Amino acid sequence: MSVFVDTSVWYAAADADEVSHSRACVLLEQYASELLTSDHILIETWQLTAKRLGFQTAEQLVNAIRVGRARVEEATLTDLEMASQIAAAFADQAFSLIDRTSWAVMQRLGVHEALAFDRDYSIYRFGRDRRSSFTVHS
Repeated sequence: MSVFVDTSVWYAAADADEVSHSRACVLLEQYASELLTSDHILIETWQLTAKRLGFQTAEQLVNAIRVGRARVEEATLTDLEMASQIAAAFADQAFSLIDRTSWAVMQRLGVHEALAFDRDYSIYRFGRDRRSSFTVHS
């Protein structure tokens, strides 16, 4: 089983001053052998961390994830197409492209659990008649 990790959790775990820091660390430890993320999440995590905590911290965090902390799945062109379809289906929501590609990756891989402090993960619905939702651990 895999659990998808969003930028919100990676960043919170890296920033000791973040309000969700302790919870992020507990979640990452609890699901340590099941962690999955995407290349798009790595880029977003690097950008956020570099802006707030500095270049060196961003490099260390992303490299730790990339070399074994989590399995990193590449988003495909098909995932980007699905992200576009999600935007059209949820025109009343301002879901980010990163979130939408993450959900496309998750659906492609059959992953229905996520570690996220981003409430959009709880709003998004998929499957037949959009009745399915992700189990979000936060």
